[in-house]
Amino acid sequence: MAITVVPANEASWSDLRTIFGTRGEPARCQCQWFKITAAEWRSVPVEERARRLHEQTGCDDPAAESTSGLVAYHDGEPAGWCAVESRTVYPRLATARVPWAGRDERRTDPDVWAVTCFVTRTGFRRRGVSRALAAAAVPFARKRGARALEGYPIVTATGREYTWGELYVGSYQIFLDAGFAEVSRPTPRRAVMRVELHQEAARRSRQGRPSGS
Repeated sequence: MAITVVPANEASWSDLRTIFGTRGEPARCQCQWFKITAAEWRSVPVEERARRLHEQTGCDDPAAESTSGLVAYHDGEPAGWCAVESRTVYPRLATARVPWAGRDERRTDPDVWAVTCFVTRTGFRRRGVSRALAAAAVPFARKRGARALEGYPIVTATGREYTWGELYVGSYQIFLDAGFAEVSRPTPRRAVMRVELHQEAARRSRQGRPSGS
């Protein structure tokens, strides 16, 4: 069975709605958790969250200038989603402990992107969907100008079952397989992982020099 991954604007809104379903946390969240501040969360109903997701993804519009993630198909069936954008579009991420604990990192750098959420459609789990999405996120971000891409996965334990509420950030192994390296371990169960997409740009940025110098 083949898994293909496309930018969300090249997928249909109907397919994405099928992946999120009508019950459970993905349907309630609509991938807006990191995009809505804690103070605002309860005041934004599910219908509005879905409307925002539709607008952010640009589904059904292959010519859209931007999109907010990737959609995976398993043998032609809509099977999974992951969110991947610049860190700066996630206000809740800016205040979360995990990405920043023990790191001296500029939070407002728009050229560092993040993979924040995975959704695998019921019936398609354990088929490599999240793994394919994590791998596809790397060239997706690179093509759009990101100089680095981060993820904040769960460090899973062998033999333990996990819920979507734990694994929506992805697992350590799928990021490792996609070429990410561990940056820090803020807690025993959470890691910060990163892949440098443009090594020269990253080196110049660390030295405080403009990329064109």
